[in-house]
Amino acid sequence: MKVEIWSDVMCPFCYIGKRHFEQAIDRLPFKNEIEVDWKSYQLNPEYHNTNNETVYEYLSRSKGMPIEQAKQMTKQVVDMASNAGLTIDFDKNIPANTFNAHRLIHLAAKHNLQDLAEEKLFEAHFVQSRNIGETSVLVDVAGEIGLDKAEAEEVLNSDQFAEAVRYDVYESQSLGIRGVPYFVMDRKYGVSGAQPVQAFTDALTQSFTEWKETQPKSTLTSLNKTDDAVCDENGCEI
Repeated sequence: MKVEIWSDVMCPFCYIGKRHFEQAIDRLPFKNEIEVDWKSYQLNPEYHNTNNETVYEYLSRSKGMPIEQAKQMTKQVVDMASNAGLTIDFDKNIPANTFNAHRLIHLAAKHNLQDLAEEKLFEAHFVQSRNIGETSVLVDVAGEIGLDKAEAEEVLNSDQFAEAVRYDVYESQSLGIRGVPYFVMDRKYGVSGAQPVQAFTDALTQSFTEWKETQPKSTLTSLNKTDDAVCDENGCEI
């Protein structure tokens, strides 16, 4: 069963939601039958950090709140992340435009490294406080996940995968997705936000059960009444 996840690398709830989703998957007996496809989404596609803006300054300006209120808001997110086993450092966090990061994720998908790219970019942004808007940082992340750095640099210095990113965003709009993370299960059910692990477990179980019922049977119903004139590992019946 396919699960499509619309996400932005600059979104802390996407990082937390990813971890909750993974913890839910690990509980399930059918986890090996779940296929995950990460989809691009940009919370602020016009944003470019040209003035070394801090995350507190970014939130204060974009949401019209005092710096201290922004710090208090992010503290709540840090606590939520900690409960998920994650460490987020907003004091050193660098806001960035994520369009090229999404292009790198599409390149990684081409090499079956999409999930690892998503994870490492979250880690680079939220844990290591690296500027994921810089090409040099993205090329280094590419190397860390096993991609060829020369190929990654070539892609990032071109417009490759740009249309793929834009199509993901268009698709999210056509599905009515207005925020991330957003988990779409078998194009039938949607789960919005960094839900608790149990919520993901329940949603996945329901979706998988219904999906499984629609799959072709793996065994055949015999139409003949006897097993005459067949050969098996024990020989041939005459």
